[in-house]
Amino acid sequence: MSILNFFKGFAVTLGKLNHASESGAVVTTHYPEEKRRKPKRLHGRHVLNRYEDGMEKCIGCELCASVCPANCIYVRGADNDPESPTSPGERFGFIYEINYLRCIHCDLCVEACPTQAITETKLFEFSFTDRKQAIYTKNELVVDDTGRPQHLPWEDWRPGEDQYISEWMRATSPSGSASYEGQIQWAGELGYGVRPSETGQSSALEEPQGEQ
Repeated sequence: MSILNFFKGFAVTLGKLNHASESGAVVTTHYPEEKRRKPKRLHGRHVLNRYEDGMEKCIGCELCASVCPANCIYVRGADNDPESPTSPGERFGFIYEINYLRCIHCDLCVEACPTQAITETKLFEFSFTDRKQAIYTKNELVVDDTGRPQHLPWEDWRPGEDQYISEWMRATSPSGSASYEGQIQWAGELGYGVRPSETGQSSALEEPQGEQ
């Protein structure tokens, strides 16, 4: 009986060869030559966003570092130069580092950020040949002049993957609540402007009591 079950297992595997999905497409993806489309809210490597005028969103408050359960974020703020400020506030992120040897991509840093400065891209295919490369500095994390993440030599970006990268903003209230569906909950970003409001969290919003 054990030998029979052994061959039954192989029969299942052979039966799945060239197996097509309901749409008729073959399920198997020939990775890494081909890559499957990633979900909009995939947790990938971080970026530090900028406002539409180019100023940095990070104000150096260090909330992301304090909430990080893996202790992988190091931030130090500094006072803005009144003549040439880096951010709209009184302070900015002078030092910003993320150690990806520790990061677990829980996105608590995104939740904690009061200015929506840090978000995550859809990139998770990046590898290092040196431990120093795993520590991303502010120079590598801040988006470029088009609002897109910088492409580093050890990252496997494909066409279109660096566009509209921070679609996942927050999972908690207020924008994570269905009652806020359809309302814009964040500021404009360099290269993208003001993002459209999130949808799809509920089939239909309930009308507030007392209104017809």
